[in-house]
Amino acid sequence: MVEITNLYFTYSKRNKLFEDLNLTLSEGHIYGLLGKNGTGKTTLLSLVSGLLFPAQGKIDVSGKNPEKRQVDFLQELFLVSEEFDVPDVSPKKYAALYSSFYPRFDEEQYLYYLKEFDVDLDRPMHKMSMGQRKKAYISFALACNTRLLLMDEPTNGMDIPSKSQFRKLIASLATENRCIVISTHQVRDLENLIDTIVVLENHQIIFNQSVDTISEKLSFVSYNGTNTTGQFLYEEIGALGGKGIAANQSNNPSRVDMELLFNGIISKKDKISDLFTL
Repeated sequence: MVEITNLYFTYSKRNKLFEDLNLTLSEGHIYGLLGKNGTGKTTLLSLVSGLLFPAQGKIDVSGKNPEKRQVDFLQELFLVSEEFDVPDVSPKKYAALYSSFYPRFDEEQYLYYLKEFDVDLDRPMHKMSMGQRKKAYISFALACNTRLLLMDEPTNGMDIPSKSQFRKLIASLATENRCIVISTHQVRDLENLIDTIVVLENHQIIFNQSVDTISEKLSFVSYNGTNTTGQFLYEEIGALGGKGIAANQSNNPSRVDMELLFNGIISKKDKISDLFTL
């Protein structure tokens, strides 16, 4: 689906963002693209979408070069940006204006998503709250049924019930011929949704593993009191106890704590990554 090879990108000589970055994204997966603010998550999605061009390297999306922005490429991709403008129209009118660009747009699905998100079909979008505008925009994106769906911080501005509904709807869209990439710094919003974790740091992809593999290789442990075992690859200590990541010595999969894992990868990359090369 997406093949990125030896990618270099810079905004200026002093602001080198990607250096020899390589990444493969396949159909049938929901990827969580994680990274600290400023590491280039939004830029990477823009490069895949053809909104930005690499200085060197190659990006291939189902045999297409994103830079060319061909019609058959654009019909199969939707980018939900963190920040976006909406016209002075209702969600109903919005669909009438833009749905024809997407051959598999499903109006019945669109109306269902709007209802699930409790979005007024006839209220002008520019008069909605930021959270309501985002839910209307996401509803349209989901109903376009593109093979590649890129989402940049989609849960920003949503309340807790809406985040839960978002996870439910995204999970229902996971099919063998669709690739979904969700970029976020709100790691807990993705738990129980994504199946592969991709971490961006220091100009490159430093971690790319399925949740199933992570749960087999690592054990996530919480404890009360003080830990004296020294067993953890990474540990966070609070007032009443702590939690840590250890090598999984059993045959039983462990529930993945994504926030703890992300912090561990950033702080102890080599210790954790080494377990996945064995």
